[in-house]
Amino acid sequence: MPNEHLTRTEQVISSKIFVGNLNFATTDQELRELFGEIGEVVDVHIPKDRESGRPRGFAFVRFAAEEHAAQAVEKFHGREVGGRDLRLDIAEDRPRPPRQQRDFGPPPDRQDYGRGDGGSYDRGGDGRSFDRPKKPKGSRRGLRGKKRSL
Repeated sequence: MPNEHLTRTEQVISSKIFVGNLNFATTDQELRELFGEIGEVVDVHIPKDRESGRPRGFAFVRFAAEEHAAQAVEKFHGREVGGRDLRLDIAEDRPRPPRQQRDFGPPPDRQDYGRGDGGSYDRGGDGRSFDRPKKPKGSRRGLRGKKRSL
């Protein structure tokens, strides 16, 4: 491998940076202005909490050029913004999981349903059926008594 001596972030050149340890009151406009000092900011994304709607304390900033992202990490890592020291890294794209194809098997024949030899869960003439888990018979009190006696 020709780039074995490089670290993982140096091998993956990206125009997107991760900005961590953000003050929750920081807006995307403030980040655009801050990182606009380095170069053209294409996009700023501040993820929000699903339940509360509050910012989660980090953001992603995408630059027009990859070298601007590296300059921003060097210049702004550890800088105080909103009372907190920023933590910056080159963002790595998460690999998408491969789509899984589900095989449900061949469709059952229509004529096999309703033959009366297995109820509504019978798959057909091969004798296999979709067995549901059996519930224990009896009342709760009776079941508790059985458990205590074991």
